[in-house]
Amino acid sequence: MVFQRAAMREFAANAVAIFVALFFILLTVILIRLLSQAAGGRLPPDAVLSLIGFTALNHLGTLLALTLFISVLMSLTRVYRDSEMVVWFASGLPLSAWISPVLKFSLPIVAVIAVLSGYLSPWAQGRAQEYRKQLEARDDVSSVSPGTFREDTGGRRVFFVESVAENDAEVKNVFVSMPLADRLRIIVASHGSVEVQPNGDRFAVLKDGRRYDGRPGTPEFSVTRFDTYAIRIEAKEVGVLEMTPRITPTPQLIAVPTPQNRGELSWRLGLPLAALVLTLIAVPLSFVNPRAGRAVNLLFAVFVFSTYISLLQVMQAWIGQGKIGFGAGLAALHGPMAVLLIGMFAHRMQLLSRLFRR
Repeated sequence: MVFQRAAMREFAANAVAIFVALFFILLTVILIRLLSQAAGGRLPPDAVLSLIGFTALNHLGTLLALTLFISVLMSLTRVYRDSEMVVWFASGLPLSAWISPVLKFSLPIVAVIAVLSGYLSPWAQGRAQEYRKQLEARDDVSSVSPGTFREDTGGRRVFFVESVAENDAEVKNVFVSMPLADRLRIIVASHGSVEVQPNGDRFAVLKDGRRYDGRPGTPEFSVTRFDTYAIRIEAKEVGVLEMTPRITPTPQLIAVPTPQNRGELSWRLGLPLAALVLTLIAVPLSFVNPRAGRAVNLLFAVFVFSTYISLLQVMQAWIGQGKIGFGAGLAALHGPMAVLLIGMFAHRMQLLSRLFRR
């Protein structure tokens, strides 16, 4: 019991440290990708924070599975390096006695992974797609941000505003480029705002500016000064959210057993099962020579994890394409991994028993 309590504390401490490090790496990758989209004008800057949350929640299950695997592996590797495992075996306890504390630590986290993959991850993906649809339906003026040239969805206008007033109701130094049939129209104004008419129509009202009309490359152009110039803002309809298997709730996947739904279901069931199998594999995999480094062990562990997850995705695609049945696909992937787990335990316990007999 002393060993088990100490192991549980070490598992938890390592898991917290590893999860925090991996989570910050995940957030950094997501942030860089979304900021690149925002810089390119494909995403409004005010939508970055919400999409970070939805995307992180979608990948949280896989992140927890990796955290669980590495935390158990590093803890038991440390036990080998500090020769504490010698005391464990000298006390008459086999390697399989580690299964009980590992399961007590991992089963609650595996349950959380099951909830994430089965319910929260599809919900997060659905909310992210719905949010993107709402962003696409926003009018072009609402998506303009200060200091950035913004092209409307039809490619007919280019907007630029230098700054926003303190009351957030007006913008200053407005530039609008509008290509016409055979001419180019450019409008500049000192300030502008959005006004709503009684019938619901919305207009971008520019004040104290000039309008330039002419043909590029020719001296034919005209300049018109204006006090007020209104541009109608066309309303957009929110697109219909396409119900793909990735965002379909798990009960509906079970109720409608199409090949695509079965493929998605194999991923949602396979991820927590893979996390449990990998955590148990970490017990025999953690053996290390105290005089050797532990980098090779960690690299091999990351290779095993990435291979298992990649095979899980391949099996999901095969089931979705109808190349293999649902039950056969799960058995073909997780069955050999379970056999590998038993074989690794048997091989490691046989070597250790020979060593202690000598």
